[in-house]
Amino acid sequence: MFLSRSEDYPLDHMIDVAAGRTRADLVLKNANVVNVFTGDVTPGDIAIHGAYIAGIGEYVGNEIIDLKGKYVSPSFIDGHVHVESSMVMPIEYARAVVPHGTGAVIADPHEIANVLGMEGILYMSKSMRGGALEFYMMLPSCVPSTDLETNGVSLDFLDIKPLMTEHYVLGLAEAMNYPGVIYRDPSILEKIRVALSMGKRIDGHAPELKGLDLNAYAAARITSDHESVDIEEARRKLACGMHIHIREGSTAKNLEALAPLIKPNTADFCSFVTDDRNTLDLITKGHIDFMVREAIGYGVDPILAIKVASLSTARHYGLQYLGAVAPGYHADIVVLDSLEKIHVEMVFKQGVLVAKDGKMTEKFGVEKQPRLRRSVNIHYLEPEDFQVKARGNRMNVIGMIPNQIITEHLIEEPKVKDGLVVPDIDRDIAKVAIIERHNASEPRAVGFVKGIGIKEGALVSSIAHDSHNIVAVATNDRDLIQAAVQIVRMQGGIAVAKDGNVIESLPLPIAGLMSDQPIEHVSERINDLKVAAHKLGTPLDEPFMAMAFLSLPVIPKLKITDLGLVDVDRFRLIDLFEVPA
Repeated sequence: MFLSRSEDYPLDHMIDVAAGRTRADLVLKNANVVNVFTGDVTPGDIAIHGAYIAGIGEYVGNEIIDLKGKYVSPSFIDGHVHVESSMVMPIEYARAVVPHGTGAVIADPHEIANVLGMEGILYMSKSMRGGALEFYMMLPSCVPSTDLETNGVSLDFLDIKPLMTEHYVLGLAEAMNYPGVIYRDPSILEKIRVALSMGKRIDGHAPELKGLDLNAYAAARITSDHESVDIEEARRKLACGMHIHIREGSTAKNLEALAPLIKPNTADFCSFVTDDRNTLDLITKGHIDFMVREAIGYGVDPILAIKVASLSTARHYGLQYLGAVAPGYHADIVVLDSLEKIHVEMVFKQGVLVAKDGKMTEKFGVEKQPRLRRSVNIHYLEPEDFQVKARGNRMNVIGMIPNQIITEHLIEEPKVKDGLVVPDIDRDIAKVAIIERHNASEPRAVGFVKGIGIKEGALVSSIAHDSHNIVAVATNDRDLIQAAVQIVRMQGGIAVAKDGNVIESLPLPIAGLMSDQPIEHVSERINDLKVAAHKLGTPLDEPFMAMAFLSLPVIPKLKITDLGLVDVDRFRLIDLFEVPA
């Protein structure tokens, strides 16, 4: 079993091994070591004693692995991720990312917390222990994220305070209620005070914030942000002292726009994060290694890209002795074929070979998963629930933006049939509905979205950030209801319906967010769902991820929750036909 960070460091033995007086347990011979401190590549042997690196030079050891000139870098760290968005359990998530060179992640269990509260957070905490992937946690700051939606539970500072003392808890997760911070909402400020009083970090979430409002947000000692979509936004946040999390998820793709930010004078203040990335992408494209490769392709110096993926993140979160290949550091290291391709050949965790050639070499982690309560509860659905009576000749419509989670606020003329507003396939305007699923209560809302691209059928999911009510995008109510009923039967999941039948589905019985099946099964099913969605006409690479963000009321500009349409710029609910004169 791997050591915790709190275990004693074998000081005497480490000095003797480093000085060459004692044989190392393991020596990686003939390595080219990526030095993230100097920006150089140093040839030499790497001496490993137990879980730690003793030194780099000429060494002998009880075990020898000849790397024959291959490159060795620190293992990678994801600076901000919702593991739940992978749609698999933490142990399966580790199986997906460790072979790609990831040694640690900073996880925010915000998604499951909005469904199950502390029960969900403790489930994730227990499930994350004992594996080849080191999970650190940021405690959710906004459950619910706003009062503009219905979620499963509310958490205040008294709920999260006891967990703040745990060594694996690094701070308070993204403070997404940025208006609440700026205008001093006591509920969020109390959580910030708790975190600051314990010397913890506070992560940010401030899309498009600027000027004095950005100053006010940063003055709350919020030290990072992962919502920048262009270089100017990232630079103004960096100028306020904020660490920039450069995001490349399955839907939100900001790396290309932000890669020019990574320079020798700024790399210390940047990290790579995935935020939300599904298992299919993790398996087929990669994890942080994918971001390092892409950054290099965009012109970033390879060693700087590796530094952003390792040391910069470790230093930001106060993770001592992580993020570098150097004496005294944990032997969390990756063997690469080159500094251009960044193909991961071997992964070591605390001196143990845990993955080779894209496969785990040993089985780690929690086997028995705790049981969770039922989380999908819905009243009987009637066709009338989703009918929209025409009350004007102009309506608010959510406009999709490719590869982004921000949306446009469009004003469109409704298509009316028999007094009801209906989807307009010719103009790519589909119906979008949100159905409250936590309390079997009545709230449900109907609006319209442009840019999903389906020409028939319905796409329905119980993954809908942040409150994770059921989200449906449909061309007709019959298919919408059929797919929604399938979600209830599965106790969460994703379904595609056409001609009154469910043609593809994936059960997600863990809080309606995660599967209890292996990653291989889940990735295959996700691919089948995407194929089914594309047959309905959508051109989107990630239609279900895109749908999941239609209900996120803290991301501009127009969103929809179970309570109605949300004008995010004004941070209030609006009527479908409430449009400017």
